[in-house]
Amino acid sequence: MTETSQTETTPRDTAAQSIDPRMLESLVCPVSRAMLTYDPTAQELVSKAARLAFPIRDGIPVMLVSEARALD
Repeated sequence: MTETSQTETTPRDTAAQSIDPRMLESLVCPVSRAMLTYDPTAQELVSKAARLAFPIRDGIPVMLVSEARALD
């Protein structure tokens, strides 16, 4: 059995760094029903229409308004 170092990339890390473009095409803002854009730096899906940013946690978009961050 070998130990893994802290610097190795795991499948979970890779999933958190990108989002499947097909999934992005099928997701819409739960408030405005508008398209979302992916912000890879913040790991968020952004709804410009509703001025909300929905977090992506462990590669899974959290599409709850209560979890969204309001945009300035």
